[in-house]
Amino acid sequence: MTRERDPFRIPRAGVEVAPLAGVASLDLGLTGSGGGGKFVGESTLGAMVIYGVYQALLTALRCEAMVRRGEISRRDQATLVVRSVWSAMQQGAAVGLVLGMVLLVFPWLSLPMTLAGLVGAGKASLDLFHAFWDGLDATQRAELHDAAYRAGMNLGRLVQRAGEALPEG
Repeated sequence: MTRERDPFRIPRAGVEVAPLAGVASLDLGLTGSGGGGKFVGESTLGAMVIYGVYQALLTALRCEAMVRRGEISRRDQATLVVRSVWSAMQQGAAVGLVLGMVLLVFPWLSLPMTLAGLVGAGKASLDLFHAFWDGLDATQRAELHDAAYRAGMNLGRLVQRAGEALPEG
């Protein structure tokens, strides 16, 4: 897995959340038999929420580093978050609609899609951690390294960049 290190590039929600978004659905509370249309609608809405929340976190965490460096304002950060979430929710709607129809026709695919969603959630978690890490200053990073070292963990493999020296703890 490659890591995007450009501090000015906002990461986009991608295929890592598609399987999870495909099996997520929000119960609309509609009574009666909605049949396939209700299922596809709930799947689409669930995918929009998954994509939107993930994109909001990615964008807000990545922009935090820029705000702390004074490169953008909080207002600019909020604008970037709203725009990226809107775009991601549109993508999520398309993915949810397609995967909802696929699951309607082939319901047995929900198990493999759930397992793929777990793998994708792992990658998404790493992306969120990296976005969080990039928003920290050197002092905060050193404090986290020390705390992790005292807890018996090594953050080096997760966060080491080429040429960056890590504290020994």
